[in-house]
Amino acid sequence: MAQHGQFSNQAPLISIIVAVYNDWALLDGCLHSLAQEKEIPFEVIIVDDGSKEPAPEYIQCRSDCYPLTILRQDHAGISVARNRGVRSAKGSVLLFVDSDSRVQTNCLAALASAIGDFPEHSYFQLRLVGDRSGAIGRAEDLRLKVLQDHLLQSNGRIQYLNTAGFAVRRGKLQANQGLFDPAVLRGEDTLLLATLIQRGDLPLFISQATVQHTVPLSFVGCLRKDVRSAYLEGRAYDIIASKGVRIRMSNRERFGALWSTWKASRHDSIGRSAWFVLVTRQLLQRTTSLIYRLIGSSAKPHPEPSGASAGSALR
Repeated sequence: MAQHGQFSNQAPLISIIVAVYNDWALLDGCLHSLAQEKEIPFEVIIVDDGSKEPAPEYIQCRSDCYPLTILRQDHAGISVARNRGVRSAKGSVLLFVDSDSRVQTNCLAALASAIGDFPEHSYFQLRLVGDRSGAIGRAEDLRLKVLQDHLLQSNGRIQYLNTAGFAVRRGKLQANQGLFDPAVLRGEDTLLLATLIQRGDLPLFISQATVQHTVPLSFVGCLRKDVRSAYLEGRAYDIIASKGVRIRMSNRERFGALWSTWKASRHDSIGRSAWFVLVTRQLLQRTTSLIYRLIGSSAKPHPEPSGASAGSALR
């Protein structure tokens, strides 16, 4: 289903691709955040990865604000869903966000500016922040800030890729070729990063283009999700290991990053409680990853819901 809004007479510069699985209310917040973007022509492509119910009317009504396409498929996983969006996109730049992403003011303008200013770059990582309204969100903000600072290189590239806010030039892709490996159910963005590391083509970090990553779960809900995500990511890390690419931090780097988060958490805007939330999630996810490596990956898990980002532990 395709409908048109205020940019109907302009070819979109940016195609925003969002995969969703049941999280319609969460997606509505993402779509609402895009309604403020007035300067850059864009389209939104929603790929419904087999949700129990089709897109509700309040989602479809977003077509009054901008061109909106809703594609529906059988539940096949986030990689397949995003690749479906890629094949349908019309823009020269593809921007991937999640249903729990909130595009901040002038984000698309900053992305468009970077695309024009740096024609030698094809991949772009947007700056991610957390929602500081609660301890879970402050922990996410703390994690993202330290992680991005730690992995940012002096040349402006970053050894980090998170599809809560990641863009690529369409011309970089071959016709009808997907960007994400459909063999993995989680960690598809990390696997893509490993491929870019092999090519020596890391994403350019755009600090002015900001996306807020919300975490709408309770603390217990986050822990449950972390366990499942860490297990599902095992397949992606198996493939990365076969490539001979180092993605994970060493123990020394990890302790250094955690020390940085501890120092940053002393500020009242973050707080020590956020640090303890972060460390608890980190330990649980690392333990799950260790268990996966010990027992192997003989059991094939079911496809992971497509609405949210990878687990929130430091990597």
